[in-house]
Amino acid sequence: MFIRTTRSINLTEAGRALVRSSGPAFEQLSDGVESAQTVGHGARGTLKLAIPEVAYHLLIREMLAPFQERYPEIEIELLLTDALSDVLGEGLHAGFRIGGLIAQDMVAISLTGPLTTAVVASPKYLNEKGTPESPNELLQHNCLRYRFQSSGQIAPWTFSGPEGDYQVDVRGSLVANSSPVTVEMAARGLGIAYTFRDSCLDALETGQVKELLKGHRISIPGINIYFPREYRSMTPLRLLVQYLKENPRSASTAEAD
Repeated sequence: MFIRTTRSINLTEAGRALVRSSGPAFEQLSDGVESAQTVGHGARGTLKLAIPEVAYHLLIREMLAPFQERYPEIEIELLLTDALSDVLGEGLHAGFRIGGLIAQDMVAISLTGPLTTAVVASPKYLNEKGTPESPNELLQHNCLRYRFQSSGQIAPWTFSGPEGDYQVDVRGSLVANSSPVTVEMAARGLGIAYTFRDSCLDALETGQVKELLKGHRISIPGINIYFPREYRSMTPLRLLVQYLKENPRSASTAEAD
């Protein structure tokens, strides 16, 4: 490959042919190394996020368009799930969690204040079926229930009382793995839904539903975003967290009546 003399080292014809043929490969390798060194450190790239549907409606739905208008080179991929996702194992960058525990090896940042529950029904349903005056009276009503996607369990209807929180084992004609669906069906007069108050503010304000049993509300910890410590310096993720904290949604600002 080389011709050596006492004064110089030169390539043979075979050596020069090797350089010509391998040059593009070395350029691609160099570009790849440079890309790996800069990925995540600019306002560009992909963010893969796992988020419960309720958290999407409470926090992300109104934020997504203006965020991407500000940062058009950041691509966001959403996985709607209520499971506590294995961020690294599933190839994600971050997950959102309503209340609950976060793995100790994850960074968790609170994005909202506590979330308050609400029981809602349409005026039509209440006129026809009557208004429950206590949580136990819900046993006589058509209750629209939510089933967790990850565990398959029915979400409990939990209320506050003089002796602490307790659950009522309600029944009804509809079970859905989408909380917004139960609220929509309640607004259409099918039955009574149990949800977070902030997720049905529009329906309350327009009179599509009325809130029941206000004195028996409970509150749970709000929405957190969690991600591996290694991603703390990832610019697209940092910009998203900063944007969400600077533009709080109703889940962190609305006051219950």
